[in-house]
Amino acid sequence: MPGSIPFYQNKETESKISQYQSSSSRYVAGSSSTSATSRTKPTYLAVDKENQIIGYVVPIFRGSQEFATGFSDTEQARVRDTAAYMARRDLFTTGLEMERSEQFSRKEAMRESAERISLNKRIHEHEEHFKRMNEDSLMHAPEFVIKPRSHTVWEKQCVRLHCTVSGWPDPRVIWYKNNVAIDPLANPGKYKLESRYSVHSLEINRCDFDDTAQYRVSAMNSKGELSAFASVVVKRFKGEVDESLPEPRRKYGPVSEYGINFQTHIVDKFGVSFGREGETMSLGCTVIIYPALHRYQPEVQWYRDDVLLSPSKWYHMHWSGDRATLTLTHLNKEDEGLYTLRVTTKSGYETYSAYVFVRDADAEVEGAPGAPLDVRCLDANKDYIIVTWKQPAVDGGNSILGYFVDRCEVGTTHWIQCNDTPVKFARFPVTGLVEGRSYIFRVRAVNKSGMSRPSRVSEPVAAMDPADRARMRGTSAPWTGQIIVTEEEPAEGIVPGRPLELQVTEATKNYVVLSWKPPGEKGLEGVMYYVEKCVAGTDSWQRVNTEIPVKSPRFALFDLAEGKSYSFRVRCCNSAGVGEPSDPTEATTVGDKLDIPSAPGKVVPTRNTDTSVVVSWEASRDVKELIGYYIEGSIVGSNVWEPCNNKPVNGTRFICHGLMTGEKYVFRVRAVNAAGLSQFSAESEPVEVKAAIGGGIPHASPAPPYGITILECVRDSMVLAWKQPTFIGGADITGYFVDYREVIDGVPGKWHEANIKAVSERAYRVSDLKENRKYQFQVRAANMAGVGIPSLPSDTFLCEEWTIAVPGPPHDLQIREVRSDSLMLLWKPPVYQGRDPVNGFYIDIKEADAPEEAWRGVNNKATEKAYMKIKNLMEGETYVFRVRAQNKAGVGKTSDVTEPVPALTKPGTKEIVVDVDDDGVVSLNFECCDLTPDSKFVWSKNYEEITDTSHLSIETKGNKSKAVFSALGEDDIGIYSCIVTHTDGASAGYDLSAEELKKLLEISHNHKFPIIPLKSELAVELMEKGRVRFWLQAEKISANGKVDYVFNDNVLSQGEKYKMNFDKNTGVIEMIMESLTPADEGTFTFQLQDGKATNQSSLVLIGDVFKELQKESEFQKKEFLRKQGPHFIEYLSYEVTPECCVILKCKVGNIKKETSALWYKDGREIKADEHLGFTEGVLKLEIAQISKKDSGVYEVVLKDDRGKDTSKLNLTDQGNLKLLYTSRVTNSSTPLKITSTDQGIRLYTFVSYYNDLLQVTWHYKDSAIAFSDRIKSGVVGEQLWLQITEPTEKDMGKYAIEFNDGKGGLRRTVELCGQAFDDAFFTLFLSDRARVAGGLPDVVTIQEGKALNLTCNISGDPVPEVTWLKNDREITSDNHCILKFESGKFASFHITDVNTSDSGKYSILVKNKYGTESGDFTVSVFIPEEAGGKKK
Repeated sequence: MPGSIPFYQNKETESKISQYQSSSSRYVAGSSSTSATSRTKPTYLAVDKENQIIGYVVPIFRGSQEFATGFSDTEQARVRDTAAYMARRDLFTTGLEMERSEQFSRKEAMRESAERISLNKRIHEHEEHFKRMNEDSLMHAPEFVIKPRSHTVWEKQCVRLHCTVSGWPDPRVIWYKNNVAIDPLANPGKYKLESRYSVHSLEINRCDFDDTAQYRVSAMNSKGELSAFASVVVKRFKGEVDESLPEPRRKYGPVSEYGINFQTHIVDKFGVSFGREGETMSLGCTVIIYPALHRYQPEVQWYRDDVLLSPSKWYHMHWSGDRATLTLTHLNKEDEGLYTLRVTTKSGYETYSAYVFVRDADAEVEGAPGAPLDVRCLDANKDYIIVTWKQPAVDGGNSILGYFVDRCEVGTTHWIQCNDTPVKFARFPVTGLVEGRSYIFRVRAVNKSGMSRPSRVSEPVAAMDPADRARMRGTSAPWTGQIIVTEEEPAEGIVPGRPLELQVTEATKNYVVLSWKPPGEKGLEGVMYYVEKCVAGTDSWQRVNTEIPVKSPRFALFDLAEGKSYSFRVRCCNSAGVGEPSDPTEATTVGDKLDIPSAPGKVVPTRNTDTSVVVSWEASRDVKELIGYYIEGSIVGSNVWEPCNNKPVNGTRFICHGLMTGEKYVFRVRAVNAAGLSQFSAESEPVEVKAAIGGGIPHASPAPPYGITILECVRDSMVLAWKQPTFIGGADITGYFVDYREVIDGVPGKWHEANIKAVSERAYRVSDLKENRKYQFQVRAANMAGVGIPSLPSDTFLCEEWTIAVPGPPHDLQIREVRSDSLMLLWKPPVYQGRDPVNGFYIDIKEADAPEEAWRGVNNKATEKAYMKIKNLMEGETYVFRVRAQNKAGVGKTSDVTEPVPALTKPGTKEIVVDVDDDGVVSLNFECCDLTPDSKFVWSKNYEEITDTSHLSIETKGNKSKAVFSALGEDDIGIYSCIVTHTDGASAGYDLSAEELKKLLEISHNHKFPIIPLKSELAVELMEKGRVRFWLQAEKISANGKVDYVFNDNVLSQGEKYKMNFDKNTGVIEMIMESLTPADEGTFTFQLQDGKATNQSSLVLIGDVFKELQKESEFQKKEFLRKQGPHFIEYLSYEVTPECCVILKCKVGNIKKETSALWYKDGREIKADEHLGFTEGVLKLEIAQISKKDSGVYEVVLKDDRGKDTSKLNLTDQGNLKLLYTSRVTNSSTPLKITSTDQGIRLYTFVSYYNDLLQVTWHYKDSAIAFSDRIKSGVVGEQLWLQITEPTEKDMGKYAIEFNDGKGGLRRTVELCGQAFDDAFFTLFLSDRARVAGGLPDVVTIQEGKALNLTCNISGDPVPEVTWLKNDREITSDNHCILKFESGKFASFHITDVNTSDSGKYSILVKNKYGTESGDFTVSVFIPEEAGGKKK
């Protein structure tokens, strides 16, 4: 800039002035000595930077006042005279006189100009002298007069950073990107550096995401160094603008050489184009340049994917002066890409871009794959070339089996196939080439349907030494007159040495490539090479190329066994012989070292235009040597997938063109590298093809944030907080951008960016604000799909420093682990602490629809933690929360209120489960059933995300995730939680307390040092013959389990005394001893071992315990001997039947025909009768209606030739017998009933049998009844009754009969009151009520097959209704059971053929309007074959 450096200090200007001064001096001198006719006209040439003449320079006349100061009075007089003269000339002179006067004035001016230049030169020399004399007075460190400014630009645009630097000596300026120096030569066309007149600039061409960085300019001289910083942010359009967005024009300025400002416009543009392989396509644009100069033509260049195209047989370029045309003569898939026309003039340049899609040509064989593309030759050598290519996007519906590589010698048309079997790897070494000849290559793909069309041929490549190729490409040096010998003459008769640096450069399952360096000796005669291989682990070396040695220091080995390991070495040879082998390589396993890429992540489509969609996706993870991605689209429901691109694209975003407007599409993506194509990604969500602007459906970018609040305010900055958008778009939010604007007198100003880089937190400090000014803010969220629309402007906030003593509001409240009765509330501490640090928090709660007065505190004591579990919630109620912070000064502002949350446990909610595996490793496990493809499990401790996985590792598989403790300890105490992203709040927590830790450590120890679980401890039992069995049972033990039997620390072994058994199926372990002796007193132990699991169980048999066991063993032995003859299995006992008969019985065993049984009472033999027998080994003696005379001692004697056995029973003790008898009778009693008689009311019950042993007591209102003439009791048969004669209302109440059986008795009760009393009292006077007069027995015992006939009398007027019941269920008459009611008086019951199913309780129920009565009887059917007439 002119103002930055004084005119006299500019050396460039000084040199030009000096030249101009000398020219002027020569011109003036010539004018005084040479006549006008012979003087040569002076010429002042203007040249450009390359010293090319481009025009003329006319001296500039300056006004008088500009240089008045410091000049002579003569000059001032001349100026005044000139002015007066010019006035007179204008009035009186003719044209000729004016010309002469003008000539004279020009001479004078030139002379005076030369004088001024001379004077300036003297001044400059004086200044230079002063500098040399006092250098330090002017030298100073660099200083930025103007610093570079940060920029935010769109993708594909240009940006220029510039600054002005002062300093002496002139500073050296260097530009840096992220602290790495920028080298324009390393990236041609990307960066342009300029430095003119202390103005320095950095221009970045066609910005992309990688250009987003911090740039630094550093100025340095001998006095110091200074740096300035600026940031560049490159943003991507959300879909309204694609890669065809033209670059911004440079700001046009005048061209110094012409003084012309060119304006370029590109019109009549080519659009997105579609072609097919083999076709010809032309792209053209009309270019308008103003002003139009026929002698000046712009530079017209064509680019594809930012690579400059040159004319060739594939590309023809034409410029007609106003139209640029690019003709693609023969389309191939290599031609697909973004084509850019660039028109450059001296004033700048204009560009236009559009995409060209190339579809596959029709396959020659139906179902064959598309042709490979981009065939290239690498590492060419004397007889060896590596050919690479890219896999096609279309496989014809069947997987590609491999590829064939063909070669053709340049100048011929004969193609030779290089590989016999198809190779799957997209790289192949071609050997056997002839040195010095040139070749072209092509590739064909094959699947099971057939062969594809061949690819476009590669560029020609010569088979020659790389050094020779480099010498041929180099330029000739000028002749210097010297001859330099660069290579020695070949030495004859010398065997070459070892090859150097042998290594395996590439290994696949089809081939292995070796490379090495020639031996170090120079001047050897024609060196060639032999390659040898050896299977790893052996010393057998085998020569691979036995027939012809190779000339190149490269070699490809085929036909190696996949999976085997080999070592390789190389020998040099020439006419003198074969040299020593090189050092062998390390063992190399034959197989693909490059893995197929993993499938790309989530695919997000976004609307773009009526025929295109922007597709974004997550890159494949851990992929090596990635070539690019193929995208496919399908109309929803068609299941037909079409490729969107036929040439792999880099990056993770692509615009798919040529779609049908209004249709819904889904997309998928797969990655490709040399190893092959990955699996397809998951299908995207459907998207309708419709213009994005005004489409009415949200984009994949996030919705705007909301709820902007202020957390802190100081003099020049504010801290904002906001809430996450309700809709995050098609992918996770990656950050936020904050804008601010000043509000003056209520009028908002222009928005400014507050942050250049996106911030991940939902809080940000906006700096460089002005105190006491008002501001508004807005926030935008960004994700993979782009930057969303901004939020609504916030409220207007005043930027003034907060001075309050209490803290500011907490922020970022989050709710997790929502259950029906609790939830977890999290928050972040306030940014503004107040006068003192924050020392606690209070939480408030209220129902969502409650008024403000309903706020109430959750905690009475402040909590120091930034989280709290809210308990005791009402299920289904909706709540809101807020938090307040406190310090020593008091409680501060409340936070924003949370969103309403209902207290409900959602279906499928899981909790964290603690698990301890067999190795004692403790893990926390969480399962989520509502997982989405984008969901992630996020574990935290005390609600801080776990990032250090050295102590707690996270493992996730499917919908399950677990956190595994490496070494559980006290440091791990805390609350662990897991939240699943992209779900409806799926989360859970687990409190690992000290008590829980202790329990887990114990369980872990048991698992780490396991114990064989036992179902039962070691026990002892006696077996037959008095043998003793020691046994235990393991809960689970494998077939490898072992047991040691120990007695008093001595291991026992199998023998006559000890018999050991181990059933590994049931886990039962036993040891059997025939008998016990006094020497066996002590401790018995079973020691178990199963792998690393152990256990033992002991049993101590000493003292009285041992003696009792030994005594019992001897008894059992005797019992065994007793049981060798007839004996009693069960000794003599008695029982009372329901019919109250006493039966004496015993069970005998080991009897035979000759065995006799004799019954005795009080020593006297009882005569045998028909009841005596051995049925089922049971002896019985029945005593019917027992009485006191039947008391005595009963004895049974068994005997035969094998021996005898005796059993006795003492029935002299009447207590037990009486008790049993009474209990039987009592339990057989029926419920107490009420009936009426002619004398009054009768209460009665029935028992199965009655005798004088039964004690009965009647009670009225819980008091024993004092009997009188009016109230009497008695017994009729088995009926016990209480008769009340002439009853009155005083007799109403609760009556009971109590049976005393010696064990508490049995009481039967009935309530004589209300309707029961009325009915009974009323029926006393009704002779016409329904009655069962008699004729039915209580019990009928009948033999199966007999006929049963029963008849009873019925009375009543009117004639009663008769109903028969069996087991309380009504029965009807049929062929088996005939029921009759004759003459209104006789009811009969007849069964023709009785069987056991007829057994049961039968009842007859009669009813008329005056009353109801019933009669009951029991039928018991027996089978005659059964001994004793056993009843059913």
